Amino acid sequence: MSLRPELEMTSITDTGQARSQNEDFVAVDAVHGLAILADGMGGYNAGEIASGMTVTLLMQGLKARLPELAPEPNALEMLVRELVATVNAAVYDTARTRPQCAGMGTTLVLAVFHDNRLLAAHIGDSRLYRLRSGQLTQLTRDHSLVQEQIDSGMLSQEEANWSSNKNLVTRALGVDPEVPLDVNVYDAVPNDMYLLCSDGLTDMVTLSDIQAAMELMGGNLPLAAHEMVKLANEQGGRDNISVALVKVCKPFPVQGGLLQSLWSRTFG
Repeated sequence: MSLRPELEMTSITDTGQARSQNEDFVAVDAVHGLAILADGMGGYNAGEIASGMTVTLLMQGLKARLPELAPEPNALEMLVRELVATVNAAVYDTARTRPQCAGMGTTLVLAVFHDNRLLAAHIGDSRLYRLRSGQLTQLTRDHSLVQEQIDSGMLSQEEANWSSNKNLVTRALGVDPEVPLDVNVYDAVPNDMYLLCSDGLTDMVTLSDIQAAMELMGGNLPLAAHEMVKLANEQGGRDNISVALVKVCKPFPVQGGLLQSLWSRTFG
């Protein structure tokens, strides 16, 4: 966890109780305001390769390019879309050229904290939640068969919780030459807490228990993250479990004026 005063971050990943290997990958960097999580799939060890490539390449690209970000309102979104497209192509090409990686892919949820705002991007069913003033809100919408069935009225939310198709994603990084990326921008204010997680957490632990862990242990983010993993494992741990937690402690405006002014004028 970084000691940067504006943002606190921590992350943890666990194999769970039923899987022999961990195909999740998660990383945080509070200095650059980055949290990235991926849940890999496909073939022996290939899911691990897809998720590891994705998080590592995105983290490297963002850390290298963020300090040079152009003073334009849409520059950050354009950068994220460019980097995700590049990483998607790299994972796709690896899957095509290495037989042991055939069919691999990964979900992605990415959070960039920049100039008092959060840019959230995702592919698949790994999620991002915000806890603000006692309310836990899901900021991402699953790209999954079950979500489509909920949207069409075929399933209620309660029925969806028991669906045998709940882990079938309709969109994944690295499976096709191009993949749509959902991007949204939100205000981020002091005392906000954000959770990025794989479905190994949300399939095992109720949202009320997740919120309780965030509220009761929010003063110690590593403890809160460990508690969530513990709860998932106690409920069976049927999948890999990954968690990243971010707390906004102070405002984090861009220093320098022009970029801050343009961003605020567009999204404020």
